[in-house]
Amino acid sequence: QVQLVESGGGLVQPGGSLRLSCAASGRTFNDYVMAWFRQAPGKERQFVAAISRSGGSMRYADSVKGRFTISRDNAKQTVYLQMNSLKPEDTAVYYCAADYAGWALNVDRREYDYWGQGTQVTVSS
Repeated sequence: QVQLVESGGGLVQPGGSLRLSCAASGRTFNDYVMAWFRQAPGKERQFVAAISRSGGSMRYADSVKGRFTISRDNAKQTVYLQMNSLKPEDTAVYYCAADYAGWALNVDRREYDYWGQGTQVTVSS
């Protein structure tokens, strides 16, 4: 199995930027499709972005397209989420997820096998 640890969350003003990181340990990192999800208080966990094993393909939720960028460094076993032009509605706990031996960039959280503990992102003035 794989262990996932997120970092980089915090408080930022509207219009600001944050970069989240998710460090993986355990099995070979490039055996996993990686994704970011988020969960706001009282809401279901929702898909944000996913990236293929090689890093060559990405998929985004419409709500973050053009503002967020997902990337990965397989040598460092880390996936990133660069978040720009942040809005108050982006406030949530952000989770890193891994789909072992998958190929599709799934938006359904049930397709992901492993999860990190989450990191809080708060966008407020």
